[in-house]
Amino acid sequence: MAETGDNNTIPFRSSHADGDTLGGRIWRARDALDMSLEEVATRMGLPEETVADWERDHAEPRTQALFMLAGVLGVSPSWLIAGVGEAPPEVESEPGLHPLMEQLHQLRRLHEQTGLAIAALEAEIGKLAGRDRNNKD
Repeated sequence: MAETGDNNTIPFRSSHADGDTLGGRIWRARDALDMSLEEVATRMGLPEETVADWERDHAEPRTQALFMLAGVLGVSPSWLIAGVGEAPPEVESEPGLHPLMEQLHQLRRLHEQTGLAIAALEAEIGKLAGRDRNNKD
C-alpha cells in the first residue's frame, strides 16, 4: 500500500512497525476501551473535532497532547507514534452476550468507521475539485 504523506487525508498503511498510521492506532486504542470520540475529547479538555482530525490523520497532536492522549488511552506514547511496544488488546465479545447484540456492537463500530472514511473521502474530493477549478482559471 502507499506510504503516508502530508497530502493524504485517507489513512494508508505506512512502514511503521505495526503497519498502521497514528490515526489508526488512536482509533484502535479507543476502540479497545470502547470509548467514543466525545469521551476522549472530554477527558483531554479538547473539542471532539480535534481528536477526530487526529484519528483521520488530518492533524497530529502536539507533544504534550500526545502524552496525555497515551495516558487516556492506556498505551505508551511510542506505540501511538510508531507502533512500537505493546498494542492494546483486541476487542473481544463479552461472554454470554446474545449473538444479535454482538452483531449490533460490531455494526455500530463499522458505522463509525464508515462515517470517518466518508468524511475523509469528501475532504479529498473537495481538495481535488478546488485544484481543478484553480487549474482552469
